[in-house]
Amino acid sequence: MYSRTIFERLRQGEHIPMNDPQHAEILQAVQQRMKYVAELNASSSIEESRERLGKLLDQRIDESTTVFIPFYTNLGQFIRLGKNVFINHACSFLDLGGITIEDDVMIGPYVKITSENHPVEIASRKTLIPAAVTIRRNAWIGAGATILPGITVGENAVVAAGSVVTRDVPANTVVGGIPARFIKNIEP
Repeated sequence: MYSRTIFERLRQGEHIPMNDPQHAEILQAVQQRMKYVAELNASSSIEESRERLGKLLDQRIDESTTVFIPFYTNLGQFIRLGKNVFINHACSFLDLGGITIEDDVMIGPYVKITSENHPVEIASRKTLIPAAVTIRRNAWIGAGATILPGITVGENAVVAAGSVVTRDVPANTVVGGIPARFIKNIEP
């Protein structure tokens, strides 16, 4: 019926209703990846967690990148991590729409990044709407911040702790609040 896999369709931003013939493949993939998340969160060293994270994300994790456990994701295959990235404890990344974290990014504890949403309308609410999230080079995401689908956080930008980011963050700025709003510029 489809010439593309459901994962290709998601990555291209196609809306996927729960009654889609391929929808069950998402749940199967999530279930398979759950064991990788459990193994990652049972790591006893940073080196071991880096190796297990690489298995979860299907990529080699540069030794300059550190992710503290626990770390949560629903799939992991669509997260891309750059070099010299630091992700603190208890972060949750929902990545069916794709999450890219470029080099030199710092992410505080309890940060949530989601690349997935659903319509508000009751009739279509069970439709999955993927939208990629990008965190550009040298950005800093403060503790407990939430980054919503489709957002780009610009180079060198800072998202204050506890913020909810509902629109793109320009490079070299600080944003904060719910919803996050411009606070000030940063000298590059």
